[in-house]
Amino acid sequence: MTFYTLKYIEQNQNTSKTILYILIAIAALTMIAFTVLYLRHRFDTRYRDLGIIALLFLLLFMGTQYEKYVQTNVVKSQSEQIAPFIKSVAKDHKVPVSDVMVSSTTLQNGLIVRVDSKDIDYQLELNDDNNSYSLKQAHVINHTVDVKN
Repeated sequence: MTFYTLKYIEQNQNTSKTILYILIAIAALTMIAFTVLYLRHRFDTRYRDLGIIALLFLLLFMGTQYEKYVQTNVVKSQSEQIAPFIKSVAKDHKVPVSDVMVSSTTLQNGLIVRVDSKDIDYQLELNDDNNSYSLKQAHVINHTVDVKN
């Protein structure tokens, strides 16, 4: 089972979108180049066709980017909720924040919370609006854990 610390969650909230941005730039430049070539050689329709293909690739990449943007915002909002939760658990159990580990990077029902210094595992139960929670002691079957710092 993998557990994540607050330090890991805060450092890994940003995702790399460099490759998709490069593909969008390449498709846009290709479309511009084929448009210029088409305007220069009006009777040669292959440049127009290639420009339309580049435009379709550009629209495809931009649609994919928008979809990832929406998904990233959902995950980011869930990830932003887990940091105060970890701090709250640490405060309630009177342990340092570094001793609290969670089994997911997003706040959700069924999440396993480990208080490392006390060697106790809890299962999270959230209310409907995620403003309050209860922890009940849980027993993990596999005690071998991978901690992501």
